[in-house]
Amino acid sequence: MKILKLYGSYFLVLMVLLSAVQCQQKQETTATKTANPKDENTVTFTDAQLRNAPIETTELSMQHISTVLKLNGKIDVPPQNLVSVSTPLGGYLKSTRLLPGMKVAKGQVIAVIENPQFVQLQQDYLMAKSKYHFAQLDYNRQTKLNQSQASSDKVMQQAQSEMNSQQILMNSIAQQLKLVNINPAKISAGNIQRSVPVYSTINGFVSKVNVNIGKYVTPSDVLFELINPSDIHLNLKVYEKDLEMLKTGQRIVAYTNVDPSKKYAGEILLTSKDVDGSGMAEARCHFEKYDPALIPGMYMNAEVKTENSFANAIPEESVVDFEGKSYVFTETGKQTWKMVPVTLGISENGFIEILNFADFKGKKIVTKNAYTLLMKLKNTSEDED
Repeated sequence: MKILKLYGSYFLVLMVLLSAVQCQQKQETTATKTANPKDENTVTFTDAQLRNAPIETTELSMQHISTVLKLNGKIDVPPQNLVSVSTPLGGYLKSTRLLPGMKVAKGQVIAVIENPQFVQLQQDYLMAKSKYHFAQLDYNRQTKLNQSQASSDKVMQQAQSEMNSQQILMNSIAQQLKLVNINPAKISAGNIQRSVPVYSTINGFVSKVNVNIGKYVTPSDVLFELINPSDIHLNLKVYEKDLEMLKTGQRIVAYTNVDPSKKYAGEILLTSKDVDGSGMAEARCHFEKYDPALIPGMYMNAEVKTENSFANAIPEESVVDFEGKSYVFTETGKQTWKMVPVTLGISENGFIEILNFADFKGKKIVTKNAYTLLMKLKNTSEDED
């Protein structure tokens, strides 16, 4: 019994000693970790990992980077491409099939106008034509009589004057008929029309319809507005401070809010020489190629490359995005790299400007397999946690 008690005492003492040793080891481990904390932004590759994902580096270099000016505005129609359709003598609208947005072709009949004046005008023309024919015969007769000295020069000259007057009258009425689309050569006593067609003078589409069938219109009334979209313009709004950065002939790239990925190329035709009360000026741009999807009044954004300058830049593939921020990896030792935050500027031709370039002077920056380093870094951090 004494022996059992003795062994029990020894066992208890042994357990206490083991517990003390384990506590001391834990404290030393904790102290070691505290004294040597691991950098969570540093990653190291083994030889095998480096063979599977070769790392390439570069240093900051000076690159041509263009300054891009972002503008917005609306599609506009130049005056020479906007046609207001009217009729010179007025009249009643007899027929039309036009609706806003409908396409029209040059020479197409877009309306028919009826007016009693058309009948009167054709009557006047036929009477003037008849009188001219009579005056022409009389002049020819007087010329023959004058040659045989059977008529005086005065009588012949009077006949010539009358013939010329009737010819002038006939021709002037003929021009009036042509204005209302009546062909004088087709008019006869048995062919007098009271209505005339109205033709489209352009290829395009209908912007506005201002009349209805049966309505009387005067010569000053606009029946329809037609648009030739082959030369529409983009009218951009420009701040006064940015106006000096724009020049005629500069290239632009425009896009809509609906489909920003689809780009429309163009160039600046001219910039306005005045500024409105809100400090804005205008820049008129011409599209390089017509697209039916571009409609007058449509809102568009545009980017203009204004100038070239040298900037500290790195290849775009060097930059990695993590949790909404941008980083690059810099070499800190053998097969070891550190993830460092970076402030980015403008990108062009595969390079991107580095604004905090002073942080990277003389450092080697990873250009190949940067995202592989990011994955390794984050996977290692998760395993340790």
